[in-house]
Amino acid sequence: MRFTPHVTVATIVEDQGRFLLVEELADGREVLNQPAGHLEADESLTQAALRETLEETGWEVELTAVTGIYLYTAPSNGITYQRVCFAARPIRHCDELPLDDGIIGPRWLTRAELAEQPQRWRSELVMRCIDDYLAGSRHSLSLIR
Repeated sequence: MRFTPHVTVATIVEDQGRFLLVEELADGREVLNQPAGHLEADESLTQAALRETLEETGWEVELTAVTGIYLYTAPSNGITYQRVCFAARPIRHCDELPLDDGIIGPRWLTRAELAEQPQRWRSELVMRCIDDYLAGSRHSLSLIR
């Protein structure tokens, strides 16, 4: 069987110590995640990050950096995901936009508020990406070609 990891993007959006997260339904559970999703055909990684953030939160953002590239194998399905995580700043909220199916809504939480509810993380990458961002992990967007 051929190993085919799924390419995904995620966006860390921080504003005054709070992080933009998505409350969503996954496998019948209400979970928290960064705005994130799969790369689509004929789309760049940066386009995917902007699209997913808008579709899942209603926020237009400006990407500012790459915070990291992660491999994660989900215990629930055994699928390996390659996540390219971006940092971004919020530009404007488009509250008239309908959000993707399965999305409950955007939530702004501090790291401490998120740390209080690890059972609600979609995966361990939720906190790892925030911690890498807070540790100063910022790589130029020119890394993405």
